[in-house]
Amino acid sequence: MPGLFDPYALKGVTLRNRIAVPPMCQYMADEGLANAWHLGHYASMARGGAGLVIVEATAVSPEGRITWADLGLWNDAQAAALRPVVSAIKAGGAVAGIQIGHAGRKASANRPWEGDDHIPVGRPNAWETLAPSEVAFGKGLGRVPRAMTLEDIRRVQGDMARAAERARDLGFEWLQLHFAHGYLAQEFFSPLANRRTDAYGGSAANRARFLLETFRAVREVWPAHLPLTARLGVVEFHGDDEAMLAEAIAMLDRMKAEGLDFVDVSLGFNTPEAVIPWGPNFMVPTAGRVREATGLPVTTSWNLARDPREADALIREGRLDLVTLGRPFLDDPHWPFHAARTLGLPDAAARTLPPPYAHWISRYQ
Repeated sequence: MPGLFDPYALKGVTLRNRIAVPPMCQYMADEGLANAWHLGHYASMARGGAGLVIVEATAVSPEGRITWADLGLWNDAQAAALRPVVSAIKAGGAVAGIQIGHAGRKASANRPWEGDDHIPVGRPNAWETLAPSEVAFGKGLGRVPRAMTLEDIRRVQGDMARAAERARDLGFEWLQLHFAHGYLAQEFFSPLANRRTDAYGGSAANRARFLLETFRAVREVWPAHLPLTARLGVVEFHGDDEAMLAEAIAMLDRMKAEGLDFVDVSLGFNTPEAVIPWGPNFMVPTAGRVREATGLPVTTSWNLARDPREADALIREGRLDLVTLGRPFLDDPHWPFHAARTLGLPDAAARTLPPPYAHWISRYQ
C-alpha cells in the first residue's frame, strides 16, 4: 500500500504527497477581496510541503458569506485578487484547490473572535439570510431566515456555477463544493432545517434535489480532467444518524455516477444540540464506511492525529486516501518536513521544501 509521502493521482492532477490542508476560514477579507494576509497564509502552507492546499470557504454571492470578512468569488475584482494566491500555492509546489459555497441561515454573523453570533437586524453590516425554510439554527438562537423561492434556488445554483467558472479560469485545479456544516446545501439535505412541502422537501430524494442540481450545474462548467469534489455532512451525532448516513451514501452514489471524484466526509452541524464525540480520528470510521459503500476516495479532517506514524498508517491501512490537517499546519507549516524526518524518509523530507530552504538545511544540518 502507498504511504503518506507517495504521490496521489486523481483525474489529471497529481499531488506530490497525500497531505492536504483543508479550507480554514480566515475572516480577513474586505468586500470579499483576498489581500496580503491570504497571500502569506496560503503561500506558507504550500511552501511547507502539503500536496494540496484548499482555499477557505469562498462565498458565491454577497448574502452567502458567513461573516462580512469572508472571501468571495461573485465578481471579477475578487477573482483578480485571488490570482496571486493561486500562483503562490503553485509556486510552493502544492496543487491549488478552493471551496465554494453559501452559508444559508448561518450567514450575516460576527467573526468568531467578535461574538460568533448573528449581527442584529438593522445594523449597517447585517443582511437578510436565506434558507430552505423559516427555521432558525436552534430554539431561541440566531435569526429566522427567509424561505427561498424557486427563483432564489435557481439564482444560487447559477451563482455556484459562475463561481466555479471563475475558479477554473484562475487556474485552481481542485474544486470542493461546500455541502456540509449546516450551511445552505446541508440545510436542504437535513430535515432539521428543511421543512419544505414542495419538490425540495420531505423525502430524502427531495431533500437531495438542491444538492444534485447544484452539482450538475457546476459539473457542466468544471473541466472533466480536474477533480470535482464535495465536503458533505453525513452524520449529526443527534437523532437517527444511521438513517442520515444511509441517505448520504445514496446521494453520493448518484453524484459519483454523474461525475463526483472525491468526498471529504464531515459533520452536519445543523443543530446546537448535537453531542459530538470529539477525539483523535473520531470521524475516520465513518469515512471508511462511506468509502466502502460508494467506492469514492475519501478524507476527513476532524482531529486527525498529529503523529506522523499514525497519519502514515491511515494511508497504508487504506482507511483514508488523503490525510487532511488543519490546526497542525497552523501550528507548524512545515509539518510535512518534520513528518518525513520522523518516518525516516530523508528524500521525502527534502522534496517537501522549496529549493532555497532545502539548500540551506541540507548544507548546514
